[in-house]
Amino acid sequence: MSEQNFVDYVKICCRSGAGGKGSMHFLRTRKNPKGGPDGGDGGRGGHIILRGSRNVWTLLSLKYRKHVIAGKGVDGSSNNKTGADGDDIILEVPLGTVAKDAETGEVHFEITKDGEEKILVAGGRGGLGNSHFATPTNQAPRYAQPGEEGREEWKILELKVLADVGLVGFPNAGKSTLLSVVTAAKPKIGNYPFTTLVPNLGIVSYRDTRSFVIADIPGIIEKAHEGKGLGLRFLRHIERNATLLFMIPCDSDDIIREYEVLLHELGAFKKELLDKPRVLAITKCDMLNEELLEELKAELPRDIPYVFISAVAQTGLDELKDLLWETVNAEDSKTN
Repeated sequence: MSEQNFVDYVKICCRSGAGGKGSMHFLRTRKNPKGGPDGGDGGRGGHIILRGSRNVWTLLSLKYRKHVIAGKGVDGSSNNKTGADGDDIILEVPLGTVAKDAETGEVHFEITKDGEEKILVAGGRGGLGNSHFATPTNQAPRYAQPGEEGREEWKILELKVLADVGLVGFPNAGKSTLLSVVTAAKPKIGNYPFTTLVPNLGIVSYRDTRSFVIADIPGIIEKAHEGKGLGLRFLRHIERNATLLFMIPCDSDDIIREYEVLLHELGAFKKELLDKPRVLAITKCDMLNEELLEELKAELPRDIPYVFISAVAQTGLDELKDLLWETVNAEDSKTN
């Protein structure tokens, strides 16, 4: 998916439908020329609804659709007939879409399941017909309720990519290269920072036809939690990954410091990210011999399982897949 087609943030104006008016009507027939009230209720206004779809990967369809308007409810009529409801507007969104109020920033809900539907802006209620207001002392009420007005509100939709494994690292850590080797995804790869500007998803084929989803998150830099280098936009996608794979090149000046900086950025953005299972991959290890690898082990953090890999030479990848599969499924068994 090209960067131009990946959209993970939209702001839209939503106008739900007004409810139909209740009817003020009295039964009039040849046999009953002075019948009682029989005004029907107005139909409700149309809702604006979000529906999750596993076949949608981006909010691109809403990028240029700034106004979403639902239908008006039909007025009630005689013989206690209720008016038809206004037409709902259903917007299909990717799994992991979060709906917020644009003015207050309040989070309304998150769409996480295929086919899940939630009302973003509710339509106005239809007015009651005059038949509801008949009493023993007022048997011929000459009034009915108007329908409720629809609501016009600005909403923000944000996408948080859903994946089993999220790749975390500084720019040029080899994340895109790894994704291109272990999956069929073809991310943009270059020898310069911020080659990846949008998340890329790929499916890793594992043993016995099993598989898991991996997400290449754009590179994080120091002070990303303050918005530096589009950090807030990038960090948001890490929230919906079950396991985090930290990737640090073997030629890093200080592997432990780089790891601690990445951890600090995650925790400063949202503390809950520090509770996610973590795995460390030391990348670009094709340039090291056995003696250098042994020396490097002494420099690694002690609180995280690690593996040495080279995506270019395709070494250590099976060991990495085994470790990720074990970690992902250990987490799944805790939640089930």
